This record gives sequence, structure tokens and C-alpha cells, in this order.
Amino acid sequence: MIAEFELETPARLDDALALLAGQDAGPGAALAGGTNLIVDLRSGRESPGRVVDLGGIDALRGIEAGEGAITLGARTTVSDLLTSPEIAAAAPALVEAARVFAGQMVRNAATVAGNIACGSPAADLVPPLMTLDAEVTLASAKGERAVLLAEYFTGYRADVRRADELITRIRWPRLPERSVHSFYKLARRKGDAITVVGVSVALSVEGGLCARSRIALGAVAPTVVRAPRAETMLEGAVLTPALIEDAARQAAEECAPIDDIRASAAYRRHGVHMLTRRLVTAAWNRLV
Repeated sequence: MIAEFELETPARLDDALALLAGQDAGPGAALAGGTNLIVDLRSGRESPGRVVDLGGIDALRGIEAGEGAITLGARTTVSDLLTSPEIAAAAPALVEAARVFAGQMVRNAATVAGNIACGSPAADLVPPLMTLDAEVTLASAKGERAVLLAEYFTGYRADVRRADELITRIRWPRLPERSVHSFYKLARRKGDAITVVGVSVALSVEGGLCARSRIALGAVAPTVVRAPRAETMLEGAVLTPALIEDAARQAAEECAPIDDIRASAAYRRHGVHMLTRRLVTAAWNRLV
């Protein structure tokens, strides 16, 4: 049983923001793909007085490949990522994450902004976006602000977005030419599985040295997290097997996994170590 709520279907973003700003119907919720919200409504985890359906706002969907940056509309779906040659070229790890994201029917509906907004530490699209230094645009009736994705989450299913704000865009600068961007999802089966450990790596090389290193970890902390100390160990260095091993161990120390039905904390920490070592090694070998 789902509690009663008012359903609004605005055709313009301004109207949607005005509806979210209004408090006469109680706290509001935005509906895009609905693959998380509908489940939360049925379970009683969410009980908004108003649901604002964004499905009719075409301006919120699309991929813009600029010369210096890539921009995604909030309603861009996971399937859109898989069919975009621009995303395949500019963010290969995002395509890898989209490919193992739930099942086809969910991919057709689930949106990039929705995957971010749900706040799950196992959100598959977030680690690749975080290694791209992506930022989200938060819009309200009062204006817009940009927040780095690495600074967006404040705790388990908690973030900096206010109740009257929507994620409208996700944007990131293009990687340098000599870069590798990769992602691996460790799960209990190949399809329709919640992530046990997710690791994304972005590595750039210049002059024979690692010029840029990003490591993001999913499902091993209350939020998706970066491993900044491990990243610092790699930057400015020639990546020997010993250094990569040390950085992978450091990444494993920077997460805070739990025991649950899918895996133990020790297994997850081991997975971070192994996957970080594997992805960084593969990236370095491709670049030098």
C-alpha cells in the first residue's frame, strides 16, 4: 500500500522547481525513472505529500559533448549512456558501469541523476563520475549552484541537496589525451546484482610519470568515497609494481566496509586491494 500524495506533471523546469518550493502539500519528491522512488514508496521509506514527475521536461535529458567538457542532463538514462559514442570515447568507465547496471528494463528507465540522488554507497554510476571530477548542478526556484560530486554526499543516503532543489546537470572536464578510465563491479552474479565492491580508476601520464590519479570506491563505506592518500602516492611517480601494490593497500585502508548478507567487511577490503591493483596496473601498462 502506498500512502496518498499529490502527483504533479509539469512541462517546464521552472514549474517543477516552483512546485518543489511550495510547502502546502508537505515535503515533495522528484520522480524521474522511478526505479528507486517507487520501491521506497511501496516500502514506506518515503512518504511525500507531493510527487513532481519530471518525465515531461525534455530539457533535462540529453548529452552535450563540448570541446572541453561533457554535460549530461539529469534525465539521461543508463541506456542513453550505452548508446552514446561521445560517452564511450570520453568516459569509458561510465559505459562499463552502465553495462552492468541492473537489467535492461531498469536501464531504460533509470536516470543518471537518480542514481546519484538515491545516495546508495553501491550506486554504480557514481565511482566513474567521481574519478572524472564530475560536478552536479543543483537548481531551485532561487537559483543554481554547482557541487563537486566528491563533496556531494554527507553520509548514508544523505547529501547537500535541499528539499527544494533538483539535480539538473552533471558535468565533467575531458580527460587529458593520454588517459585510461576504467571500472570493475564485483557482485555475486553477472546481472541484476547489487555491487559488493566497485572500483573506478582514472590515470593520466605525462613525460613518463603519472600526472593524474583518481581512485573511487563503491559499496565499501557509507557513501561512495575517493582514496586520496592512495592517489597521492601515485601522482608524479613511475608506477612500479611495488608502488602500485602499496597504493592498492592504502586504498583498502581508506574504506570502511561492513559485514552484510552479500559479503564480509574483510572480503570487501580485500576486493578493494585486488581491484585497485589490477585496474591501476592495467591502466599504466596501456599508457607507457
